[in-house]
Amino acid sequence: MKITFVSHGRDMADPTAAAAMPVFEDAPLPQALASAIERATNGRFGGAPGASAVFLAPAWLDVGALVLIGAGPRAKLDDAGFERIGGEALTLASTHGLKGLILRLPEIAPQAAAHAALGARLSAYRFHRHKTKPKASDTVSVATLEVEVDDPDACRDAFAPLDGLADGVFLARDLVSEPANILHPEAYAVRMKALDIPGLEIEIIDEAGLEALGAGSLLSVGLASPYQTCMAVLRWRGAADPEAPPIAFVGKGVTFDTGGISIKPAAGLEEMKADMGGSAAIAGALLALAARKARINAVGVLCIVENAIGGGALRPGDIVTAMSGRTIEVINTDAEGRLALADGLTYCRDRFKPRVMVDVATLTGAVMVALGLDYGGLYSEDGALAEALIAAGQAEGELLWRLPMPESYDRHIESLAADVKNVAVGIGRSGGASIAARFLKPFAGDTPWAHLDISGPAWPTTSAAPTIPAGATGYGVRLLHRFASSFEDTAP
Repeated sequence: MKITFVSHGRDMADPTAAAAMPVFEDAPLPQALASAIERATNGRFGGAPGASAVFLAPAWLDVGALVLIGAGPRAKLDDAGFERIGGEALTLASTHGLKGLILRLPEIAPQAAAHAALGARLSAYRFHRHKTKPKASDTVSVATLEVEVDDPDACRDAFAPLDGLADGVFLARDLVSEPANILHPEAYAVRMKALDIPGLEIEIIDEAGLEALGAGSLLSVGLASPYQTCMAVLRWRGAADPEAPPIAFVGKGVTFDTGGISIKPAAGLEEMKADMGGSAAIAGALLALAARKARINAVGVLCIVENAIGGGALRPGDIVTAMSGRTIEVINTDAEGRLALADGLTYCRDRFKPRVMVDVATLTGAVMVALGLDYGGLYSEDGALAEALIAAGQAEGELLWRLPMPESYDRHIESLAADVKNVAVGIGRSGGASIAARFLKPFAGDTPWAHLDISGPAWPTTSAAPTIPAGATGYGVRLLHRFASSFEDTAP
């Protein structure tokens, strides 16, 4: 979709386009338009948030349709509200088969107008590359978006970094949506290497390299897969001192999770292609930081592996040695994400010595039992770090809820045969997400660290947000980008 910012007052005659505008509860409309709306809606449209109306445009508006989006009180409308307006306008115009959208935003600040354009762009995302004959309902009919504003140049400047952020979200959505026969570990590595952003360094550590590093925990997950396990390291050095300690993210990149010998049930198994959602969010966030040349050093370590079934698969009862030297008794091969992250955390900690380290993973079903689909679980013993992540999530509409991981839970993963077990025994799913966080904690060492379990919001089957079509959400890209930006150099 082509997005342009144009000045008000031009002739917008286009019978294949929709003209859209927000309607505020506390701002009067021009009399002619107000009368037309009154007649068309029988007085039932007053600009309440969430309300909308679509009808044939009055004769003096030479367009195919007029789209009105309820915006509520003007003073309460924030950037997220403008994104909702853009997303709803795009959806309604496309539902009616219109080819263009003219979004009229008089007397709106450039940043707000830019967020409206972002909302429309996010709403237009569809993943149908494997459909040979997509239905009309599978596609977005709107090919052009013109945003009518008071200062087009200022709006273009405000939109540029948001456009790069949308690219990052789309990268994550694409990666999560791909089936595992197409996005297997080796293909994932190729896609990372192909990222064409100036200054974004990409390094792939193959199985031989991982063996040399002693990454026995990560490698054990992929023993039965026909594809090579790897780590992808994405590095952006935008700070004044490119060698200064970075902000670091470590992601679970399990391209398909059968559960291994501890096999998962069949119901919903097709969604296990999304078990690399944490790594996808990190890739998208690094892409967004690089696209706007953020003044920060940031690193993403993606632990990419397939948890398959076969004669060489990891078995319950096996003991593996992690990169840190810590030995792990594998009780359940379906608790493989923490095995992968253990070596990712150690590698990231030792090589980059980061200022802070955040791991991101679709790690447990237990966190969804606790929080549902709208929140990610946050675990950290660093209060300031936890608050910064929560604030970043609130600012971007990607919510986190802090959960406990008390030291007393360590007793549940004590092993008679090794240093630690990968799951608790005898307590069922009780505290499963918290116990997983306790398992990961030692691998972070003394580095300020947080663990995000995003199993719920990474892949809900439906979405209530107009900017998030059904399917992969790209959850985490905006949160991580905002969090990293809070550490950005302020010097010019």
